[in-house]
Amino acid sequence: MAALYRLGGTRTASRVTRHANSNTLRRMSASVQREPPKLRSRPEPRREASASVRIALVFYLLLVVYASCYPFSGWRDNGLLPWSWLFEPMPRYWTVFDLSVNVLGYVPLGLLGVLALYPRLRGISAVLLVAGAGALLATSLECLQNYLPSRVPSNLDLMTNASGVAIGALAGQLCTTAVLERSWLRSLRSHWFSHQASRGLIVVGLWPLAQLYPQPFLFGHGQWLPTLSNWLSLGLEVPVDLGELIWRDVGIGVEQFLLAEVVITALGMTGAVLTLLCQAKPQAPRILLACGLLAAAIGAKSLAHAVLFSPTDAFVWMTPSAISGLVVGAVMLGGLSFAPPVAQRRAAILALTASLVLLNILPSNPYFLATLQDWVQGKFLNFNGAARFLSLSWPLFALWFLTHRVHRAT
Repeated sequence: MAALYRLGGTRTASRVTRHANSNTLRRMSASVQREPPKLRSRPEPRREASASVRIALVFYLLLVVYASCYPFSGWRDNGLLPWSWLFEPMPRYWTVFDLSVNVLGYVPLGLLGVLALYPRLRGISAVLLVAGAGALLATSLECLQNYLPSRVPSNLDLMTNASGVAIGALAGQLCTTAVLERSWLRSLRSHWFSHQASRGLIVVGLWPLAQLYPQPFLFGHGQWLPTLSNWLSLGLEVPVDLGELIWRDVGIGVEQFLLAEVVITALGMTGAVLTLLCQAKPQAPRILLACGLLAAAIGAKSLAHAVLFSPTDAFVWMTPSAISGLVVGAVMLGGLSFAPPVAQRRAAILALTASLVLLNILPSNPYFLATLQDWVQGKFLNFNGAARFLSLSWPLFALWFLTHRVHRAT
């Protein structure tokens, strides 16, 4: 038996050896070795429209129109054709500052226009369409300025505005790939924020810019009552102050204004930060986002005071009441930062609404009005018009987003 076992084992081993040395096995192994490695395909670029860019374009259009027609008073017909300025000689007196502002103010319009058309229209077609539409818009606004006594339409302004749109359109075409197709900002946004955050991020991004216009209270945006009083005064040809009508029988002094600044500052700060946090995902760095937003708002506020008034007035807004309001707002945010998004959104609506009501029922702050007596707008007229529009309208934009039906759908 042992001999038979050894004989069988020897035969089996010889068969395996013969097969191992056969030409068939060598050809199979060679074909496996010659097979080229599989190449890893590069990810295709994303060709999707950006809702954030299109919303930003709408907001910027509103800013341009408001800034071009500011201050919206004294409309009159001078008896000339609206386009008569087109055929006048070039202005003799101009400054580099005016030309730079006219060009730079329209560059974002061209850039956002090209990005908003993507992917429906790309390339030179998008650039030509946006440049033509921007030139037409600039021409229309210059014609409209012909009816404002504080504005002077100019063919030089038209040339600089149209040049700004064209430059922005070319820049938008060059950065389409980096901004829309392979953008790390899109990846970061999808990782930190919810899918419906396109509108909200635009609104929150406008909040620091809304600080550029001087306000009677820190973060006190949306004071429409003085504007309505001015409109009524012009229409009725009688001085009208709606705030004084409300507080006629109730005296309000310095202590009440100081307390109002604490409350309005805390409510405005809480509403703005919660508008950002209610869009964030659990893995987002909430504290870092909140501190970054507040730092941007405070930096814009200080820079605006330094430019519009004087460098020594950069931090004149930092009154004891404003600091107390920041502390109270920080305490409120400490308890709401990690609440569910629904609770944060409702708290933001409540804070912004309460701030709007309190800000508009108060009479005009005489101490703030005395500060504005030394403010000469001068060459910053367009800039101040856009900043004032943001200051008045930002709470309405925020409430529009916070009550949008997209939250009910999700």
